[in-house]
Amino acid sequence: MLDVWELASVLAKFLLYLGVLASAGLILVRVAFRRTTSRAHGPICRQASVLAFLGLLAAGFGFLLQGAALAGDVSGMADPEMLGLLWHTPVGTRLLLVVVGLALVLGGLRVPRLGLWIAAAGCLLALWSFTRTGHIAGMESFWFELLLLLHLAGIAFWIGILSPLRTLAGEAGSLAEAAMLGHRFGRTASVTVPVLLVAGIVMAWRLIGGLPALVTTAYGLTLLGKVTAVAVLLAAAAANKLRFVPAMKKGDESAASLLRRSITLEWIAICAILLLTAALTVGPELPPRSAL
Repeated sequence: MLDVWELASVLAKFLLYLGVLASAGLILVRVAFRRTTSRAHGPICRQASVLAFLGLLAAGFGFLLQGAALAGDVSGMADPEMLGLLWHTPVGTRLLLVVVGLALVLGGLRVPRLGLWIAAAGCLLALWSFTRTGHIAGMESFWFELLLLLHLAGIAFWIGILSPLRTLAGEAGSLAEAAMLGHRFGRTASVTVPVLLVAGIVMAWRLIGGLPALVTTAYGLTLLGKVTAVAVLLAAAAANKLRFVPAMKKGDESAASLLRRSITLEWIAICAILLLTAALTVGPELPPRSAL
């Protein structure tokens, strides 16, 4: 059972994941589909800015919580000596990368012409920060860190498409644009999603070691819950690609409403995935290596 500090840490990490991945995803989608998302440039920039700011707040709050955990008391959140010690650990390195990366996002979105590329570079830096701590960092393998970065970039790209697509699907006269954006993302996803799944399976297998640990340990059961949420997400995405977007291309306006509902379901699944991911990094321990 998680105590109050662990619950606070889970919340901070959930908000950090949401802020970084969603802001990064919006920027990556804007860069990848510049023509199709040109009408949504303003809303995308505003949403990405809000989410990046949320990520900064969550990163700072999470760092202070780590100080409290290190001190064993709430006073550690404001103890300069304790926070100074923490700054020289991988936790401090991650905070620095997140802050610099999201600052580039916020600054880049306000710079004409090259601003999107500056923001995109900031996104990658913020995503790379997640390789500095956690179970993958303990592997001490550059290739696993690179695999995690690709995995996170794929997740971010998926999250980033949802808001622009939902907005376009709900606007009068934008049915064709929404269908085109959905179609283009579907073609991209046919390549990125298998890579995303393979990366996730390889990392999960490397961490838990086999199927027995998946059903006999707290970590494995939490991971199983995450897999279930991923299955829901994939089912909703399949409905979008195979039914709703093709119907929208044929001019069926009712399909746009169904697409918006499906995207709402995807958001629920994504929030569940991010929350369970946060819980995995705070709560249950990995199965012992001797049991793998």
